Amino acid sequence: MRFEKCPVCGGELIEKNVEKILRGGQHTAILQVKAEVCLHCGERLYSKETVKYFEQIREKLANQDVSEFQPVGQSFRVG
Repeated sequence: MRFEKCPVCGGELIEKNVEKILRGGQHTAILQVKAEVCLHCGERLYSKETVKYFEQIREKLANQDVSEFQPVGQSFRVG
């Protein structure tokens, strides 16, 4: 179901490619996905298929099933 206006503020929505960061267990993944983005408040709306994809990625991260993912660096905790 597509929204005509942002459900948060009523602003105009446009389709954009956005970066989404997902965490599962001790792992993090960065994805490029399409989203409807509000020009006023920045709210992002994702399709049902994209949300299901997020759930699959999170589950793989939590289960340390990262063999198909490309490493892009290391993360460090400070403090």
